[in-house]
Amino acid sequence: MTIGLGHYLGRRDPVHARDSRHFLNRKNIIVILMSIELILLAVNINLVAFSTFIGDIVGQVFALLVLTVAAAEAAIGLAVLVVYFRNRG
Repeated sequence: MTIGLGHYLGRRDPVHARDSRHFLNRKNIIVILMSIELILLAVNINLVAFSTFIGDIVGQVFALLVLTVAAAEAAIGLAVLVVYFRNRG
């Protein structure tokens, strides 16, 4: 049995749906940031799956760029939270 495109997309759909729901319904900023990270991970699964399916490496390179942006977003978001709570309390 080979793992095809449907397997990757079937794994991505529940992750994306759950995290989109968390992103839209939560008030806690840390949970929202984690949801954004997991949404970007679902997008990366999509990029790599279609890149492999088509036989082109561009999607995989773009996935690495998305991972870099996600890491920077997490670092900046956590730094803003630290500054906010330090000034608040």
